[in-house]
Parts: sequence; C-alpha cells; structure tokens
Amino acid sequence: MQTLYFKFGEHAEAVHIFSTLGMEPWGRIGLGIVELIVAITLLIPKTQVIASFVSLGVLAGAIGAHLFTPVGIVVYWDGNSDKGQLFFMAVLSFVFIIIHLFIFTKRKNYSLNDLIKKEVLKR
Repeated sequence: MQTLYFKFGEHAEAVHIFSTLGMEPWGRIGLGIVELIVAITLLIPKTQVIASFVSLGVLAGAIGAHLFTPVGIVVYWDGNSDKGQLFFMAVLSFVFIIIHLFIFTKRKNYSLNDLIKKEVLKR
C-alpha cells in the first residue's frame, strides 16, 4: 500500500518509471488499482492466499522491470536517485510473501500443490 500514494499522486518518480516503460499514465493507474485490490484482499483471511499469489506476480513484474528494462536497479529522475530503494523493497516484499506462503502451507500441512488446489482453485 505504501506505493499507492506515489502512483495515484503522480509522483515524479512513478511518472518517470512508467514513462520509461511506455505505460504512462494507464499502466501507473492500472497497476495502482491492482495493488490496492491486492492490499485489501491480503487482509481478508478467505482471500489471503490468492492475493499472495497475485502479489508475487506483481512483484515479479516490478523486479523484472528493474532488472531487464532501462528503469534499472537504481532509478534516476529529475536529478534525483532512489538509491535502489524501490528494487530492494520489491525483492524484500517478494521474499516475505514466499515466507508467508511457506508458513501457511506448514500450518495447514499442505504441499504447494495442495495449497493451490484447496486455497486458490477451491477444489
């Protein structure tokens, strides 16, 4: 949820990132909406697992954008630098979501396959 202010508030750094990706403004706003929905559904026990998987996808996209596009690990915009903070936060969040899913599977005594079947596909 921390990044929503920057996406919806048209912060210069967010505008720069999405302009570099060729996705400004629709990508910034669209991703902000997805992130808001995921953040809310992470707080609801019934939707927490599926929201965790969606957040892994969002975070993988963010990490990939930093690693494989001109955005770079350290973002420079208007003479400023984030010193790699956005990349670090994406990686850290990705790791914490994996840890969350691992703990959830152990608590429920599920395999990853069971987790997907029972919690995501509801079979």
